[in-house]
Amino acid sequence: MTPLVALLDYGAGNLHSLAKALELGGATARVTSDWDVALAADALVLPGVGAFSAAVEALPAERVRVREALAGGLPCLGICLGMQLFFDGSDEGEGEGIGLIPGSVRRLDTPVVPHMGWNDVGAAADPLFAGLDEGLPAYYAHSYRCDPEDEGAVIGWTDYSGERIAAAVRMGRTWGVQFHPEKSSRPGLRLIANFLEEARR
Repeated sequence: MTPLVALLDYGAGNLHSLAKALELGGATARVTSDWDVALAADALVLPGVGAFSAAVEALPAERVRVREALAGGLPCLGICLGMQLFFDGSDEGEGEGIGLIPGSVRRLDTPVVPHMGWNDVGAAADPLFAGLDEGLPAYYAHSYRCDPEDEGAVIGWTDYSGERIAAAVRMGRTWGVQFHPEKSSRPGLRLIANFLEEARR
């Protein structure tokens, strides 16, 4: 089965590298800003390009529509900003997120912001990290961190300048990663392939 993956377009940034990574993983990627198309696909990817306040304007006015689709089992991968959209709101700007994972997004409290570059991910046992037992060096480019009310939602951590950051979260068949797997070399491509394998189930 070749899953059809909707890659949501917030209207900011080049989605080519992420679409290419999805296709390398065996999917058909369709870039769209139409939520009817997005929620009808086999899986959904929320990319990590843009600012929170601009991205939430691309969400449906009724967030419950997206929450119900994700809670109902639509496989979804949120990358960087896409992961932050799963939460209630962000210090970065006004607007409400999807509200799937209770919690907030706040600015990094580190000497150097943004966090740009490579950091290892300490991952829990999860299908998203299958075959990555040797570790997951991941590429980050962000100024904000996700703080879920329940740390049980966190399936991966990274340490940056003395601050422990949620690197990955999961709620049902929805996964979020703070890093950019499409820019994280072979381990990142393996993670995307793992997500697609879960989407096929």
